[in-house]
Amino acid sequence: MNLNIQNINKENFAQFGQLISTNDVKSENINSDTTKSFYDLVDIEILGENKQCRINIFKAKKRQFPLEINMLENHPFSSQSFIPLQNTSFIVVVAPISNTPDLKLLEAFKVPSEEGINFKPKVWHFPLIAIEDSNFLTIDKKDFKDNLEIYKFKNNDTIFLNYE
Repeated sequence: MNLNIQNINKENFAQFGQLISTNDVKSENINSDTTKSFYDLVDIEILGENKQCRINIFKAKKRQFPLEINMLENHPFSSQSFIPLQNTSFIVVVAPISNTPDLKLLEAFKVPSEEGINFKPKVWHFPLIAIEDSNFLTIDKKDFKDNLEIYKFKNNDTIFLNYE
């Protein structure tokens, strides 16, 4: 089965999380009008006892396509944000929150350059899909213990993602 990639927007991604974007968002000039600030773009959720988050940098390698989508992961105790540090797009593959992912409901989105995403806790997703070598700032739960669930597809459930 092949998965089609759709362009992301706030509405079509809402069940999975939030699009991090400065488009159509209130801003404020600060620092003697030398900086435009966009506040409170997403809700970082940290659940459980330890409510600390961490900021990380992921150095992602360009993926080769067609890409075999053969597993999904989720983070039950935190949201997870991906913000590109270069002017590059990336792709996310997601499935709605459930005990095990429903592969018939998989969706793929292209996130444009200068925008990021924030997955809700428990949203199933494939690991980061970079379309160029690039760095990403990520935000998630500091105490990562028990905050990762992995679902491996059965042999006949393999899905391929094409990108040109």
